[in-house]
Amino acid sequence: MSEPPSEERVEPPSPPEPAAGENPLGAPSVAARFALYQRAGGIVTPLITAALAFAVGGLVVLASTGKNPLSTYQAIFNGTGLKWLFPWVTGAARAQAALNLQQTLLLTIPLVLTGLAVAFAFRCGLFNIGGQGQYIVGSLVAVQAGIWFAGISRPVHILIAVALAAIAGGLWAGIAGFLRATVGAHEVITTIMLNWIALWIGSYMVGFGGPLQNPKDNSIPATADIAHSATLPVFWGDPVLQGLHIGFFVAIGALAVFWVILNRTTLGYEVRAVGFNAEAARYGGIAVGRSYFTAMAISGAFAGLAGSLDLLGWEFHLDLTVVQGSTIGFFGIAVALLGRNSSVGIACSALLFGALINGTSTRTLDPSVFQPELAGNLTRIIQGLVVLFVGADVLVLYLWQARRKVRRRVRPASAKEVGT
Repeated sequence: MSEPPSEERVEPPSPPEPAAGENPLGAPSVAARFALYQRAGGIVTPLITAALAFAVGGLVVLASTGKNPLSTYQAIFNGTGLKWLFPWVTGAARAQAALNLQQTLLLTIPLVLTGLAVAFAFRCGLFNIGGQGQYIVGSLVAVQAGIWFAGISRPVHILIAVALAAIAGGLWAGIAGFLRATVGAHEVITTIMLNWIALWIGSYMVGFGGPLQNPKDNSIPATADIAHSATLPVFWGDPVLQGLHIGFFVAIGALAVFWVILNRTTLGYEVRAVGFNAEAARYGGIAVGRSYFTAMAISGAFAGLAGSLDLLGWEFHLDLTVVQGSTIGFFGIAVALLGRNSSVGIACSALLFGALINGTSTRTLDPSVFQPELAGNLTRIIQGLVVLFVGADVLVLYLWQARRKVRRRVRPASAKEVGT
């Protein structure tokens, strides 16, 4: 008697593997939800921060001058030159917009670099508010290098001046990093002190009777002009009218270097690890003190580079009013905070503040719409509001979570209504 043929057992299909960040039941895990909140906050928070700052600034305009905030902001936007990006702007209006945009981008260059100076240190858990002092030191070294090495080839002269300025800025900031690593001195205090030291050293160096004052004109507290071989070439616009120089590409390259160092190098891993938890990083074998010094030195190099590009690109000499009146390093704090210490964010926020500074200048803003003297204060108000509202990410995450809770409550209620 033959045996019946055996039936092949068909295995039921196995359930799909849960995706990373999800539990087996299909609901997102706590880590996945938190990552989602962080990604949402990374995009939404800067937009909300900027919108709040401009809204409050508009209320200040309305309350203090009675002017229409929308008309004021429109006039500021027209002075930024961003209309050049619109293809329907033609003729003389397009030429004027191009000139204004060149000036906006000239201001954006140092803002990008001073923003990076704050952001890189912040990634290591340090708050570098000494960008202004590092900027001044870089300017001082760049102007002297631009005078000293006259006669050599232009690329070599520019490279020497820029490199020396970046090194000087790095060493200046490295003092704060060294003090933090060795004796635990807080970098906020030390960088504030170093700002003042750089300010008064610079004032002495270029002031009346100072070693860097132009010996051919003792009546003006300013240095001599740098050699032509040290000036940065202009690639867009008229060099006589301060066209856009090649420092624009240096700033873009600095953004790329910032991202590569932090995300693709061992140094960046150590810096970020110390920034997350210094004690855990030390337990894992990372030299925390060395990371503090290195992070501050790299931050200072960015700020010193900013000073050199301004000096070699369009200032060409350094005077006492620039040393004592410049605030570009302090704007870098707002740039980094609004940009959430990321390359793309810093680029966008630097462009925003560069446009604000240029759009509110006496050269571009129509006095019949708004007084440029008051508009400059408006820019500083918006800068302060950005710093004030930078903690809005906590509010954004709270609102995002509250939104999800409301939706969960609404769904059962709607289901009951359908069942009845």
